Amino acid sequence: MSTNVLFDLPGPRTRLRNNVLTLVSAAVLLLIAYLVIAKLGEKGQLDAAKWEPFLRGDTWTGFIIPGLISTLQAAVVAAVLAMAFGVLFGLGRLSDHRVVRVFCGGVVEFFRAIPLLILIFFVQAGPATLSGYTVSVPAFWAVVVGLTLYNGSVLAEIVRAGILAVPRGQSEAAYAIGLRKSEVMRLVLVPQATTAMMPAIVSQMVVLLKDTALGWIIAYEDLLNNGLKQFAVNYGNLIPSAIVLALIYVAINLALGWLAHWLERRNRRSRTSAAGPVTPPSAIGTGGGRSGGPGREAVATME
Repeated sequence: MSTNVLFDLPGPRTRLRNNVLTLVSAAVLLLIAYLVIAKLGEKGQLDAAKWEPFLRGDTWTGFIIPGLISTLQAAVVAAVLAMAFGVLFGLGRLSDHRVVRVFCGGVVEFFRAIPLLILIFFVQAGPATLSGYTVSVPAFWAVVVGLTLYNGSVLAEIVRAGILAVPRGQSEAAYAIGLRKSEVMRLVLVPQATTAMMPAIVSQMVVLLKDTALGWIIAYEDLLNNGLKQFAVNYGNLIPSAIVLALIYVAINLALGWLAHWLERRNRRSRTSAAGPVTPPSAIGTGGGRSGGPGREAVATME
């Protein structure tokens, strides 16, 4: 007989209660959806005329596709810079030098504490105000810098936590065979932490992509700005436009999640196939390591 160590198996009465609660919850959600759809129908937001502009080519070539390109450009550039920022300051927080560790920690905590909307606004308006409006930061770079500082600070914490999550015995074994700290990080800790960090990194990349919509505060012509502030105002179909834009964001984020899962599976398979056989204890003493210890090639068995 199978047993469950996490919780007691529900009895007939509990299963009946759970089924009833599930049906009631589903009925409530369907009722809410019906009321929302009915209200939109009364306001004429579901009329065919409201959706007809999305069937024309000029709608996509003039508003949606240019906005989508601007969104993806800002997201890609900011993602690359944020990853570099996160790795640099995440490793800096693990430095043996107190000055470096405190400085990196202060930078990360400072930018994590500031709302992204304020960061974007300050990057765009700050230099112009301080220079008497002789210096102007393009909206694209204001959005990218704001996204980089905020999301890079979050990624720095993800990198730090991922490396600290690797069992201590891995680094101790690497030090025991004579590796320096930089080599331990590069050969042992970071490769193992990458797989564990992948879900959190992808989740933050999805957040970064959605946060590009905050560029509306400085009139950055992204997908949201073109789709709602320009297209919807011209055609008076705010709700249909919001639904279409939401579906586009969902499709992009689902594709990003699928890509991350594919990379994670590929990374695990490559590590499994690359791992060499474990050296027998009798052969360890003849290895190329220091003081008769195992050579550096034994690091492959620890990853």
